[in-house]
Amino acid sequence: MKKVGLYFGTFNPIHIGHLIIANHMAEFSDLDEVWFVITPQSPFKVKKSLLDNHHRLRMVEEAIEDNYPKLKASTIEFNLPQPNYTVDTLVHLGEKYGDKYHFSLMMGEDNLKSFHKWKNYEVILEHHDVYVYPRISEGEVNHQFLNHPKVHRVAAPIVEISSTFIRKNHKLGKNIKPLLPPRVWTYLDEMNFYR
Repeated sequence: MKKVGLYFGTFNPIHIGHLIIANHMAEFSDLDEVWFVITPQSPFKVKKSLLDNHHRLRMVEEAIEDNYPKLKASTIEFNLPQPNYTVDTLVHLGEKYGDKYHFSLMMGEDNLKSFHKWKNYEVILEHHDVYVYPRISEGEVNHQFLNHPKVHRVAAPIVEISSTFIRKNHKLGKNIKPLLPPRVWTYLDEMNFYR
């Protein structure tokens, strides 16, 4: 059974930091694949800066198409009722693919700090592993997760690039091209996004 790490995010846009982390997890942990789970636009809080689902999916597909056989794009959350919670997505994935894949969560250390506030986090930990990559952040991780047998720290590179930084600076006319996979830059530029 393949072990799949689920990398949740809006990927608005996907950038080289996302690829570095996902590829590192696929190559240097016991995960076989990493799936980018693209978080859909919530009908309850429409954000102007968030591109439509199909555009963000297209950019993820463009980013991984040629060089990343262990990375996949997932639209699993596009068809789930909103608002959606991670535990619900995991249940849905288990029902759909449970005979082929074992799913684990991937999250930055900053998210681990608030993990105890997630809906049914105990259920998640009962059935799934959590792979944590480092982030530069303030504050302590909740002690209950420090030595938890289902929480695995992976010594991935610390990448301080954000989609917010890319959008903001692209709008200001800065050259953000080196922060994006080439095909993502081409698509973003052709579609005139984030101007």
